[in-house]
Amino acid sequence: MSAEAAPARNRASAIDGFRGLAALSTVAFHAWQQYFRYDAEGAHPPVDDPALGAVLSLEVIDLFFVLSAYLLTLSYARAAIDGRSTKPARLFLFRRTIRILPLYVLAVLVVWAMRNPTLPGDWRDLVEHLTFTHVFDGQRIFYTLGPTWSLSLEVLFYLLLVALGPLAVRACRPLRRRGSRVAVCAAGCAALFAAPLAWIAVAHYVFGVPHTDWVVYFGPQARFGGFAAGMGLAVAVVALGDRGRLGPRTALPLAGVGLAGLFALSLDSGPENFTFTFYHPLASLLWAGLVFGTVHVRQQAFWQRMLTARWLTAVGLISYSLFIWHEPVMLQLHKAGLLPVGQSGFPLAMLIVFAVALPVAAASYWLVEYPASLLGRLKDHRGRPREFYPEPATR
Repeated sequence: MSAEAAPARNRASAIDGFRGLAALSTVAFHAWQQYFRYDAEGAHPPVDDPALGAVLSLEVIDLFFVLSAYLLTLSYARAAIDGRSTKPARLFLFRRTIRILPLYVLAVLVVWAMRNPTLPGDWRDLVEHLTFTHVFDGQRIFYTLGPTWSLSLEVLFYLLLVALGPLAVRACRPLRRRGSRVAVCAAGCAALFAAPLAWIAVAHYVFGVPHTDWVVYFGPQARFGGFAAGMGLAVAVVALGDRGRLGPRTALPLAGVGLAGLFALSLDSGPENFTFTFYHPLASLLWAGLVFGTVHVRQQAFWQRMLTARWLTAVGLISYSLFIWHEPVMLQLHKAGLLPVGQSGFPLAMLIVFAVALPVAAASYWLVEYPASLLGRLKDHRGRPREFYPEPATR
């Protein structure tokens, strides 16, 4: 293996480690939510420990957005800043389709059918989920597969990226100075990040929209800051290049600041306060800094070695399946009476959900995700149908 290949593999493994941590945190968070108790005095968490609650309730969806935008924007950033080529939009969308749709459509149909045993059922819920429009329905946004509201934003981001990416490349092409090209790309990312901030501020402070108006605060107009932060991260990595790689004395404190900031955000966040209102844009910036301090380094430290542990990267490999199936698994376990009753049963319940959801996710990956990924071989590097049986050359 070449010297260049090893760091690249380590960086890819670190990304898988981040995905694994995020997926595990998502399962713990939803198990935590399942055991909340609500009464006239408000919501009561299953464990009355603010520090533990801050860890368990740490929302990591912004990390998924940052990672997705970072990885998918890199090729456009390299093309815009350094003049490299990009793959056709049709190939990008084809690969995203086979990555997302097979498992998603299967899970939606299975779970919807289980919850709608008699036809016609809630047909609108089915149509909205299959068209990724449930994020715009305040009543059904969390129906069928609750966490998949975020996939609606993923799909919208793909469409936005294939529209804006080539425009950025064209805008930078006439600019001779590399610094000018970097500035154009950075300004675009900053504008995309500022727009949701303005939307949230106006909705909350001008119109007094409560946080329970899901369409206002969960739609792309409010949550695209995570993608913008990931795009900005890609621009920063390309702009700095290898000369900008961090040493351990810089990378480790940066990672520590990111983790401490995320914990502080979660700890201080309360309904309608400042950190709650702007939690996701702020968390996106912290996640972006944490990822930068992890992947853009000259050498690995213990933090990178922890992220590249085999068990964690294995969870990262099946993270999409775990994200899709963990909620239906948890709800079915609860319905069957296989989860402890009462808030004191939360720790055991979380372990049971993990014990069942992880094997289900592994089976889902190998039976659905991996076979679907092989469809990528149907297209060549230009996005055209691959010719598997070329005609023999005539003399």
